Amino acid sequence: MGNSFGKLFKITTFGESHGVALGVIIEGCPAGLIIDEGKIIVEMQRRKPGQSKITTQRKEEDEIEILSGVFEGKSTGTPIGIVIRNADQKSKDYTHIADKFRPSHADYTYFEKYGIRDYRGGGRSSARETAARVAGGAIAKQFLEAKGISISAFVTQVGDLKLDKNYQTLDLSEAENNLVRCPDPEMAEQMIELIDSVRLDRDTIGGVVSCVIKNTPPGLGEPVFDRLHAELGKAMLSINAVKGFEYGSGFEGVKMRGSAHNDAFVKEGEKIKTITNHSGGIQGGISNGADIYFNVAFKPVATIMQDQASLNEAGEQVTVSGKGRHDPCVVPRAVPIVEAMAALVIADYLLLSKTNKLQDI
Repeated sequence: MGNSFGKLFKITTFGESHGVALGVIIEGCPAGLIIDEGKIIVEMQRRKPGQSKITTQRKEEDEIEILSGVFEGKSTGTPIGIVIRNADQKSKDYTHIADKFRPSHADYTYFEKYGIRDYRGGGRSSARETAARVAGGAIAKQFLEAKGISISAFVTQVGDLKLDKNYQTLDLSEAENNLVRCPDPEMAEQMIELIDSVRLDRDTIGGVVSCVIKNTPPGLGEPVFDRLHAELGKAMLSINAVKGFEYGSGFEGVKMRGSAHNDAFVKEGEKIKTITNHSGGIQGGISNGADIYFNVAFKPVATIMQDQASLNEAGEQVTVSGKGRHDPCVVPRAVPIVEAMAALVIADYLLLSKTNKLQDI
């Protein structure tokens, strides 16, 4: 019912924003993989709330508890269960909207679908659910690391501030050295100032997270409906607040002619490569071995610290007042979520690729 993702490397998440805990069950992780709990904790720390003045001030340490599927530091091949307990819920912050629909939230749609809704932070619709995805994605990243595949996401736009540099000219590791996770220090400072000014205005702002996947082998992806870029798009569009996805040349590619856009093939040693990479590492829905790169657009966070006109469950006109602890801009904390979802997709297709050739079966 929409709570699972993946075919062979599969996660199922559960839990609500103000419930007892969140959790994830990871199925399909090959047995014998060394599971470094410290690396999972690092990913959780990158996503957790309360990191800085430009993120929500909810204080959650997001400590993990591995319940199953790991023995003596290695995966057993059975389902891996991980729980993240909630510790800093302030449900009283939401009693004023118990019967009111917040603009651009999932309150109304959940009410129409289920006839009941958890108004405490949005319940299941809350971005807090992504903590479970990051835990599952951290396992997928370790699987990919063992195969030499790396995934790096970073912020390239906040509002009108856009980093127009090619990712190949940047030191992507610099992204972790500032609050906004932009690999360009000068642009990062401007972005931080903009987010802070928006926060002081009691408002929110959107942005773009870019991602690069390196060393993906050629041949990952399925024809027609399960194309690799289609699954990446689904993964990204499933993240809260995402409004757009583009890969390779994306929308900018429409400005080019085919003669300039086509990626010519060359041979380097025993490997076939392309001179350019407008395809974004994917052709015909299947990876070609080049870098896979894409952009993910996030809207401004829907909860603003201002009064807004809305309706309640009885259809009456009401005023919704912004209260609670919320991100003025979601993109800094969205970086590890984008990486996690990308890792889950690539891990899944790596396993699927082993069923396509007779010699692999």
